[in-house]
Amino acid sequence: MMEYKGYVAKVEFDDEADIFHGEVINLRDVITFEGQSVAELRQAFEESVEDYLDFCRQRNEDPEKPFSGKFSIRVDPELHRKITTQARLANKSLNKWVSDTLETAVIN
Repeated sequence: MMEYKGYVAKVEFDDEADIFHGEVINLRDVITFEGQSVAELRQAFEESVEDYLDFCRQRNEDPEKPFSGKFSIRVDPELHRKITTQARLANKSLNKWVSDTLETAVIN
């Protein structure tokens, strides 16, 4: 994993081509890069992010932010009832209870 200006990339190595290639994974837009060494890979990653930001500026568009902190989820109505009950029992809003539960899940 690599990170630059909040953009996170996943990197893989192609043994046949003898090259590293990466992709930014925390956007819907596509940003890819490659390099033959770690230094070259890092430079290509940073240049690709900068190219993306420049492209957005040229089009007078805001670049996509890596994450807004909001997401929607659809669950079975029975599960919705159960988590709402758990949130109320914990004296938390549904949003706070889900956020706390998810944070616990990714820490462990």
